[in-house]
Amino acid sequence: MSKTISHISARHLKPIVGFDANDVKGLAEIGVNFDEMIQSHGMDSLTATFTTPNVGSPIQFLQNWLPGVVKDITTKRTIDELAGITTAGDWADEEVVQMIMERTGTAQPYGDYTNIPLSNYNLNFEKRTIVRFENGFSIGTLENERQAKYGVNAADAKRSGAIIDLEILRNSIGFNGWNNGANRTYGILNDPNLPAYQNVPNGAGGSPLWSLKTFAEITADINNAANDLRTQSGSNVDPFNDDITLAVASDAIGALAVATDFNVSVMDWIAKTYPKMRVVSIPEFTDANGGASVFYMFAENLKGDSTDNGRTFDQIVPSKLRALGNEARLKGFTEAYSNATAGVFCKRPYLVIRRSGI
Repeated sequence: MSKTISHISARHLKPIVGFDANDVKGLAEIGVNFDEMIQSHGMDSLTATFTTPNVGSPIQFLQNWLPGVVKDITTKRTIDELAGITTAGDWADEEVVQMIMERTGTAQPYGDYTNIPLSNYNLNFEKRTIVRFENGFSIGTLENERQAKYGVNAADAKRSGAIIDLEILRNSIGFNGWNNGANRTYGILNDPNLPAYQNVPNGAGGSPLWSLKTFAEITADINNAANDLRTQSGSNVDPFNDDITLAVASDAIGALAVATDFNVSVMDWIAKTYPKMRVVSIPEFTDANGGASVFYMFAENLKGDSTDNGRTFDQIVPSKLRALGNEARLKGFTEAYSNATAGVFCKRPYLVIRRSGI
């Protein structure tokens, strides 16, 4: 506990000229402290004590409580940073459907009496299943009032925890999908449209790990991925000028600080060589491919003559948070929340490069 005994302003402060040696309490008020035991008091006779012996100062008067509350943290949720978030559909829907059209037919040499070759198309329907989750909390009247005694709003703390739990699960599904039988809910690590991983080559030290590679070897891995992206897209993507994302496992991204003798780091080189390439750290990419860490490089969008949004990855979230309501009980209340997600949809796999072993 804190206690202010007295205050003398700077303007009125002056030296102590004299004091009464017996006025111990008066001196204490100006910050001069003497043990009262130094005083001698004469008494004709001692009387018997009738109170319990002094047990010292209670501990609660000797405690200084620091402000605020320290809370736990969870792994950073990065699916929104990586794939964005598309609100589409409704919480009660069953599926998200994307129409995909592929042109067919080939032009032929002209002839006056030949059959005219016909152009056509294949139309397919790619489906993703919406999954819903719920979480809530219950609180009693006595619990709530006792927590409030030391400044904790129990209802707010539980409500925040319930909502964060739903967000943690949505983030996990965004990477790994959700399998409850025959549904089709995938993540950015296992969508069936994704291209296969390719292993990065070993460095001069005999290891593919970026932590053991040189500046030249790491930049070569990034350059090769960018060249493959250009080739794989039929030169529709220009990594030098288009919006590109380089998503790197968290345990490997520190290698981008590796620098040359002239103090030019890999990150400096990326910023100069690929000025529109953004780099993000992804915890879920650590050990993602059978114990090997990975990186993705992808063009963020390429619309062409498509009539959709043109994005490479779409995280479809019909309902990020839905309040199901609350129930008042005789001695407390209960609240419930829900969300709905269809995971992450890779709509343009030809714009994605996946590398493993970093």
